[in-house]
Amino acid sequence: MPSTLRVQLQLRIVSDDDAVIQDEVILELDKSDDRIEAVGLCLKDSKDLLGRLQNAVVEAQAAAYVNRHRCCSVCSRRLRGKGQYPIVFRTVFGNVPLASPRFYRCRCHPADSKTFSPLAELFTEHTAPELLYLESRWASLISFGMTTALLKDVLPVADTTNPETVRQHLHQVAARQDADLDGEPASLVDSGSAADQVSPIPREAVIVGIDGGYLRNWHDKKRNFEVIIGKSMAEDRDDRYFGLVRSQDATPERRLREVLRRQGLPTDQPVTVLTDGGDSVRALAGDLPAGSEHQLDWFHIAMRMAVLGQYAKGLAHDNPLEATALQDRLERIKWRLWHGDAGEALNRARELAEDVAALTSPYSGLTRLVKATAGLVTYIGNNAAAIVDYSERWDHGEIISTAFAESTVDLVVSRRFAKKQQMQWSKQGAHLLLQTRTRTLDGTLHDLFTTWYPAMPANDVQPTSFAAAA
Repeated sequence: MPSTLRVQLQLRIVSDDDAVIQDEVILELDKSDDRIEAVGLCLKDSKDLLGRLQNAVVEAQAAAYVNRHRCCSVCSRRLRGKGQYPIVFRTVFGNVPLASPRFYRCRCHPADSKTFSPLAELFTEHTAPELLYLESRWASLISFGMTTALLKDVLPVADTTNPETVRQHLHQVAARQDADLDGEPASLVDSGSAADQVSPIPREAVIVGIDGGYLRNWHDKKRNFEVIIGKSMAEDRDDRYFGLVRSQDATPERRLREVLRRQGLPTDQPVTVLTDGGDSVRALAGDLPAGSEHQLDWFHIAMRMAVLGQYAKGLAHDNPLEATALQDRLERIKWRLWHGDAGEALNRARELAEDVAALTSPYSGLTRLVKATAGLVTYIGNNAAAIVDYSERWDHGEIISTAFAESTVDLVVSRRFAKKQQMQWSKQGAHLLLQTRTRTLDGTLHDLFTTWYPAMPANDVQPTSFAAAA
């Protein structure tokens, strides 16, 4: 015959002077032992237990805090009360309603206000930091709706938790992060004595790749807007990510310095920045610490040359001699670029563009060929200072491609902003989500919260697991 066990869970709360504040049974369970699904606590039981336990602990802590502030801190006279009002503290284990008493201030302790509420000083925010952290972390990895469903499945969060609440909390965290960034000193070197500064390492040891991605605009459905994604790699240090929407970021150069700081580097650390040469990323690379180098990605140069080569092959059907000459001239320009001779490559590209523009041919792609050669001139001209000797760097095993940055764009943007599903975003919403997502993926979101809330428990999640599973 199956038996039934009666489980009673008793909570005992004791003050620091050994006075018993609470001693009662908070949960009773009848557990049978005849089926495997009845063995142990079920999720519903655990959520009920955690909810009841949270209510009791928070109420006891709030009452103890009020009692410590019930008397004047100067003369120890008991303060006169002025009623109370309800507040709600939102936690990982449910909402806890509390009665917040208000007291008149003592005459010996004048202040601007005649009354005060002790709990208003304790609960400076009505959402627990740990709940903000969990919402921000998971909403950075999956949709707001899925985050809400996940939290409700495994935790006794309030029934009122919804995707809009999660979105607002994530935006709140990201906005505070941006506010901290804006509050940093404008100088490249952190405040403090020179002895406290970390020594820079060789520039070649820190590689920063910057690339762009595009999202559909919620407000202008026919257009996309660009997001800029970066990855910083330093020897013997974990990689760090950053992202932004340029129109929403007043201090993008400080964001890069913050990334270096999170890698344990000085904020004036010289770096090597690789970009695709686009206008937006080139402008961001212009705000670099002294001694840094901006390098144009070889892959994008080669891709432009490859496109021109395809046009030359098409031209061969109508103008074989001109096509052969064109291919030969393209190879010579590419050779100059590969060896870092931007000046000669630009002169040859200009001559080529002029000759192609004067070419007469029945070739159907001639207009596109003219446009492409003119575009090559503009591209080389805009990025001449960032064209380096790629052959030498290749021989020394140095990075010359932003392939790692492009994969970061895919990790940061495509897998959360759902490019394949054609989701639409506001610029502000995308920018704020990028702030928490990049820190979640590189494992530093919890570190951010502990700077705000030093008493938060240590993070027991491995940082690399998020990037691998996102």
